[in-house]
Amino acid sequence: MVEKVITLENVSLIDFLGVENKNIREVASAFPKSKIVSRGNEIRIIGPAGEITKIYEILDSLITHYHKYGKISEDNVHSVIKQDEVIHENEYSDDVVLFGNKGLVIKPKTPNQFKLVNSARNNDLVFALGPAGTGKTYISVALGVRALKNKEVKKIVITRPAVEAGENLGFLPGDMKEKVDPYLRPIYDALDDMIQPEKLKYYFENRVIEIAPLAYMRGRTLNNAFMLLDEAQNTTVMQMKMFLTRMGPNSKMIVTGDKSQVDLPGHQKSGLIEAVERLKKVEGIGFAELTDKDVMRHKLVAKIIKAYDKKKE
Repeated sequence: MVEKVITLENVSLIDFLGVENKNIREVASAFPKSKIVSRGNEIRIIGPAGEITKIYEILDSLITHYHKYGKISEDNVHSVIKQDEVIHENEYSDDVVLFGNKGLVIKPKTPNQFKLVNSARNNDLVFALGPAGTGKTYISVALGVRALKNKEVKKIVITRPAVEAGENLGFLPGDMKEKVDPYLRPIYDALDDMIQPEKLKYYFENRVIEIAPLAYMRGRTLNNAFMLLDEAQNTTVMQMKMFLTRMGPNSKMIVTGDKSQVDLPGHQKSGLIEAVERLKKVEGIGFAELTDKDVMRHKLVAKIIKAYDKKKE
């Protein structure tokens, strides 16, 4: 038997441990061979070495979550325990996608994010579906950067449809690319986290990384490339078909989108919804479904998504 003590610093005990230590008891119930005792700001773990390691990793993840969002819910505990089970049962136990700038470690933080990473490992084309804030775009960009750094591909191409979400592009200055660039800001922010500024500038200048509106993809065949189509719910059926058929030899592709946030005018059918219906049984294509439980933004975001989904129903 092994004993380990974790000291909680700058933590509200009621928000972290839960009422009557409910969160800690939830962790303890997943590891019956071990004993977890909470006294003051110390958590004492006693049990077999293998379980102690897993419990420590789970509590460390929960502490990180607390410092980011200010509270731990029962759902958070369940998600972290489930993620631990998925990762340790899977042959790919090293779940780090990428080491970014300033020591940033980029890795899946929920079971569904892990499924996205695993699906991308096993398929050349993956559809990542889910609401805003679930990390589907961020993880996808990280997978592209990893593929580039590992020399699995020679370039990254990231695109999205130029559909206005209730706003008008016309007031923005410049050509179409300059008008669309502000809408691609989340992609640039993700790349800033993952690649050193000088290296990123070199990649852009030499078109190793290309970010462009979807219209710029027409007529191209992309070989040895990692391709990401973001906000794919706003593609038309023909645009989606056009993009999917750009894939050349030794290329990989991820398509991300939220089927509940279609901004297409009139009664046009979303190319994303059509593609999922047509391709769901095609071998070699993976699908990763993320939900409000995967939301990694402010703790209110998941509640907002649930409220809107309930009203829609």
